[in-house]
Amino acid sequence: MSARTALTDRKALPGSLIPTLAGPSYTDPVIFAEEQEKIFEARWFAAARSAEIDGTGAFRTVDVGRENVVLVRGRDGQLRAFLNVCRHRGARVCMEQSGVAKRNLQCGYHAWTYGLDGKLVAAPNLTKMPDIDRTEFGLVAVHLREWLGYVWVCVADEPPSFEETVIGAVAERLGGADVIDGWDIDNLVVGRRVRYEVAANWKLIIENFMECYHCATIHPELTEVLPEFADGYAAQYFVGHGAAFAEEAKGFTVDGSEGLTVLPGVDESHDRKYYAITVNPQVFINLVPDHVIFHRMYPVAADRTVVECDWLYLPEVVEGGKDLDRSVELFHRVNQQDFDACERCQLAASSKAYAEGGVLVPSEHHIGEFHTWVTRQLAGAGE
Repeated sequence: MSARTALTDRKALPGSLIPTLAGPSYTDPVIFAEEQEKIFEARWFAAARSAEIDGTGAFRTVDVGRENVVLVRGRDGQLRAFLNVCRHRGARVCMEQSGVAKRNLQCGYHAWTYGLDGKLVAAPNLTKMPDIDRTEFGLVAVHLREWLGYVWVCVADEPPSFEETVIGAVAERLGGADVIDGWDIDNLVVGRRVRYEVAANWKLIIENFMECYHCATIHPELTEVLPEFADGYAAQYFVGHGAAFAEEAKGFTVDGSEGLTVLPGVDESHDRKYYAITVNPQVFINLVPDHVIFHRMYPVAADRTVVECDWLYLPEVVEGGKDLDRSVELFHRVNQQDFDACERCQLAASSKAYAEGGVLVPSEHHIGEFHTWVTRQLAGAGE
């Protein structure tokens, strides 16, 4: 049986249950390497917050699948992305995670030097090699888009449609591509960022985010604010539906107390509601009236994933020194609770008791669509 195959060989399940992926899908490094190649290196990947790469020469490096990408702002103010690989002998050009290049990007091995536009501009004895095309031997460019204030990159030679796979995922969830404009995410600022080291496979994290069967069990603070989540279904899988705040909740805070300034573009139909969106393969977006929570996953190994979570607010809220703690604490606890649950699953995923996987109850059946999506990507079938 293939490690990524669902339980097709198992005795017929009752109609209320459908199979999960097999256990090795969450533990096998060979399968993880295949996912890196066919999913993370083939799809659009949210790499960084655009505003944090600010000023000429500012750069940030990020792992995208098995590749390392350098994002750099040019003299023309534009962001560009390149594979972080010197064209001479393959050394990594930028060794720091972030910084500012004074004029150019220079490899520390033989001093091959690249302009902020990626073009080869200098190298020892380069003038004695007049047959070298400085553009052809420049850094290898990576496809880049900016949306919702984030830099999205795709290292594939031919990326999928950004409009269909990224904007389309948001449009499908909210009932229109322009609905998210009300939160004006481009112009929000990071009020808090938490980086989580999760000892679990990336798919376990997505599966957890997709269902609320577990909410009544492990999320007491969340279900106090969003009581419908205690019923076990995931509101994010109903087009245009936002989970309503409890009548007694004044805001999306850990104790239900008053929140912060409501975002000006959030209309009455979206006020006092929570929306959650998954953009495969590594982004979760949570929308509430006064802030946005933006998760980015960075798979590191079959059993380890880094999750970077931004809490985004109006600039005047952050610059004015407003107390963000009660606002941040609610979803920080949710994250801790979720990631602990994912780590519990990872610990048992290699057991013979889970070799053929588990089962999904009716309120989790939509996870099967995600499993089908993963299987199709690995088979090279695309969307």
